[in-house]
Amino acid sequence: MLSDAIGCIGFSWAASPACTELETIVLDWYAKAIDLPPEFLAEHKSSKGGGVIQGSASECILVTMLAARTQAIRTLKEQDPNTEDSAFLPRLVAYCSTEAHSCAEKAAMISLVKLRVLEPDEKGSLRGKRLESAIREDVANGLVPFFVSTTLGTTGSCAFDNLVEIGPVCKLYPNIWLHVDGAYAGNAFICPEMRPLMAGIEHADSFNTNPNKWLLVNFDCSCLWVRDRVKLTSALVVDPLYLQHARSGESIDYRHWGIPLSRRFRALKLWFVMRSYGITGLQKYIRNHIRLARRFETLMRRDKRFEITNDVRVGLVCFRLKESDEINQELLANINASGRLHMIPARVMGKYILRFCVIKENATDDDIDYAVDVIEEHATEVMLAHYEGTEDEFRAKGPKSPAALDKKLVRKFSFTRSVTRDVYKRSISKSSLHDGATPIMVVDDNSQVDTIEEDVFCNSR
Repeated sequence: MLSDAIGCIGFSWAASPACTELETIVLDWYAKAIDLPPEFLAEHKSSKGGGVIQGSASECILVTMLAARTQAIRTLKEQDPNTEDSAFLPRLVAYCSTEAHSCAEKAAMISLVKLRVLEPDEKGSLRGKRLESAIREDVANGLVPFFVSTTLGTTGSCAFDNLVEIGPVCKLYPNIWLHVDGAYAGNAFICPEMRPLMAGIEHADSFNTNPNKWLLVNFDCSCLWVRDRVKLTSALVVDPLYLQHARSGESIDYRHWGIPLSRRFRALKLWFVMRSYGITGLQKYIRNHIRLARRFETLMRRDKRFEITNDVRVGLVCFRLKESDEINQELLANINASGRLHMIPARVMGKYILRFCVIKENATDDDIDYAVDVIEEHATEVMLAHYEGTEDEFRAKGPKSPAALDKKLVRKFSFTRSVTRDVYKRSISKSSLHDGATPIMVVDDNSQVDTIEEDVFCNSR
């Protein structure tokens, strides 16, 4: 609220010195907190890099791809100075995994370049050999590889691309810009024990993560760091007289770091969070979510009807019933329609999966237990609706605990259903009752209905 109320338009240092300088300072703070290489810091000695807050990860990938495109075209221009810049575009090719976010595809569309989408390994991780093979093939066909978009924590399953392998491959080709998208999982690197997942980050030319996804900052706040800020800004500089000021050559003007001209005071939000919680408080918050995700995984593994489909490393657990995609789709639709829990799906390695992500700030074990109960309850309903067989057979396929079958569902398999005489009289003229295959017990006293049904329910359990 305060960042909006200030109402500055921080496109340049002159427009708002506080907005500009606080953004530089806070991004250096956060870069140190997640242990980025010092080359990404604005204030580090001999550093050419720095950070900027964009509106979204989509903007981060777009501007880095544009910067890489400009760099590649300039190199090609040196070899063929008489060719128009646009003539080089059909030769440029970027790379990403099938598990990369859709914004990589959109960035390529806007940049008018080819995008080659590569298959990851069985765990969803893009590997160096696969990338190298694709690059060699394209080079042999006269194309110019210029950009590789990798992901630490993919959207679908939170898989981590292998930067240790990919980085050296990119170094073999001077035109290639290596970008690392850590929009969600990158925030976990504030915890030292999570940093092995970012091994190889020293090879990156740029990195982004979104504090608005998992660091208690409200939307929008997407942090982008680059190793060489001149390479970024040279692709985006437009400098008319009315935007110039006396300190243009001495200070940072963030209008050159992104697509928009005017900019919100986003740094203030991140500053408040870091000052209010501190590094220790933010680590505690992240660790709790990771612990709860692992609790959810453990509980779901106990129910043999489900399978866990990803390596649970941060706060996302991917799972599915060991049934058809259609049944899993129905399960998710029923859960979301209940209003008790909300999840979204993904298709990973050809399978339709459900994604459970811990996002509540002060989530507890009870919240996780509740979520598991909701999922198991709806799973029982969905599977029961599609199952043909006896109750004993259904129980044999289900969880060990009979608590998953509620009273309404047990009645479907009870040998006798009790109805009042009035209900029976209204139904007798019809061809059948709604469950006419079930034997009927007609009671004389309406008060006996609940008692009889309760006896049937209890005995069937």
